[in-house]
Amino acid sequence: MRIIVAGATGFIGRALCGRLAEEGHSVTALARRAMGGPAPVATVPWDGLAGGPWASALDGADAVVNLCGKPVACRWTDRRKAELRESRLATTAALVDAMARARRRPSVLVNASASGYYGDAGDRECGEAAAKGRGFLAELCADWEAEASKASALGVRTALLRSGVVLAADGGALPMMALPFWLRAGGPMGGGRQWVPWISRRDLVRAISFILGSPLSGPVNAVSPGAVTNRGLSQALGRALKKPCWLPAPAFAVRLALGEMAEMLLTGQKAVPTKLLEAGFRFEHPDIDSALQEIFR
Repeated sequence: MRIIVAGATGFIGRALCGRLAEEGHSVTALARRAMGGPAPVATVPWDGLAGGPWASALDGADAVVNLCGKPVACRWTDRRKAELRESRLATTAALVDAMARARRRPSVLVNASASGYYGDAGDRECGEAAAKGRGFLAELCADWEAEASKASALGVRTALLRSGVVLAADGGALPMMALPFWLRAGGPMGGGRQWVPWISRRDLVRAISFILGSPLSGPVNAVSPGAVTNRGLSQALGRALKKPCWLPAPAFAVRLALGEMAEMLLTGQKAVPTKLLEAGFRFEHPDIDSALQEIFR
């Protein structure tokens, strides 16, 4: 397949491009800088704006993967919220516009989203049919998915990748999560009962490749089937790092430090990968201990 990856230079994008190239696909990165590295990935300069010269790269491509979006792990000021929306909605709209103008359109779009779509779901299981939650992140995901879903009207199969916390040693949330444990001050956040949807980066890129070659469409929960609470995740981190798990971070302190964004850490979703499992996808890291033991070995 000839696959276009937007957001290719990020934490997930680099790993995905490498895997797709290893599988024999022709991979083109839409990026502001050259990819570099050993993987045979072509780079097309892009600015994320509709109508740019990059748009011709989509003409004749078989698939598009959109991973664009600024990191949400920051204080959610009004300015930052606007940037988080712009970095997702505008780039997605630009990609869909390029598909609409293509003489031969891609047959599939895999567009990033997040399990935050379900909001604070408490203890209920959230399959892909679960209702949208409340809050900034839920609204952001819903608007992002709505923008991507416009590709469906063009005849493009569209999969919306509702991923959980992506775990790997060299980026994402895990190094920050592990730091207190290295300092022997690790523990759960708040009460620790909130669910943490997660997936290893290796399984996430495998899932994206699987979706590209499958008939899956609509929302797809890209989370491990081994659901874990924040307390369970903290205990697993302690085991993997051989460090104590004893010092909880009180909810008031998390809110004081992070503001509104703290709710993303103090609440959660027990998301389940119903569609992936039913389609026959097999996770290499179905439980948190196996994932962390391999990451930190």
